[in-house]
Amino acid sequence: MALDAVFHATTFEPTVDELAVLKRMEMGELVSMGDALKEHLSNRLLDWGMIGKTFDGKFTITDLGRQQIRRSFA
Repeated sequence: MALDAVFHATTFEPTVDELAVLKRMEMGELVSMGDALKEHLSNRLLDWGMIGKTFDGKFTITDLGRQQIRRSFA
């Protein structure tokens, strides 16, 4: 029997690459699906609500992602 539930740890600890992508998005860069695939954009960012998708399919940072940046670079 396969479980379809997604496991979430109690805290989110972003990798260096995830922080770099969040920082670029905070600076105003939208990431397209093609760019996301090339850069191996972490699905964890989407799962945890750090990034969201616009209507045209591009990824953008959310308020939760901005809070993560502030915590990591404080």
